[in-house]
Amino acid sequence: MNIIVDYDACEANGLCEGFAPDIFQLDDEDRLHVLAQPDEHSADRVRQAVLACPKVALSLAESPD
Repeated sequence: MNIIVDYDACEANGLCEGFAPDIFQLDDEDRLHVLAQPDEHSADRVRQAVLACPKVALSLAESPD
């Protein structure tokens, strides 16, 4: 699973960071950074973050096997 960010839509409200701070981080300029792609331990939290994004700036793509 890979995280896709639409940086044009992202308003840096930080909900994703609240769900998965080990995956998402906002910098001092309110730019979102994806620190890591989800693994089996973080996948559910990342899915919740994607669903919670009010601007629908996050999506998931299945990674090829």
